[in-house]
Amino acid sequence: TYLGRPEGNSSRRSAMTQLGNGLSAAGHHEDALSVNEAELSMMRRVGAPEEVILGTLGNLAGTYCDLGRQECALRITRDIYQGFLKLNGEESGDTILASINYAASLGNLNRFNEAKSSLRKTIPVA
Repeated sequence: TYLGRPEGNSSRRSAMTQLGNGLSAAGHHEDALSVNEAELSMMRRVGAPEEVILGTLGNLAGTYCDLGRQECALRITRDIYQGFLKLNGEESGDTILASINYAASLGNLNRFNEAKSSLRKTIPVA
């Protein structure tokens, strides 16, 4: 099992990700949320690279969305977009994808004008 492995171990991180994804796929979203939050906390504790933390945040945002907590998901997707923008610039594929996910989160809240405005900044770059 992954529990005996050090926190920074890639097998442990992978197992936690798979556990969270599996719980979510099975409809156990509250349990998946606990796993996602624990994984994010561990990533921060071990000093994981920012790209890894942003990916973990993406899983967390998806779980919040599954739970109907759209405002929480929106805040996280905005942070992910800003994080990739800062790390990689506006022309990075990760940044463009994060921008699209952020616009989708805005759309989930019926904030279509904001979503369009956000995408208008991204589309010329894509």
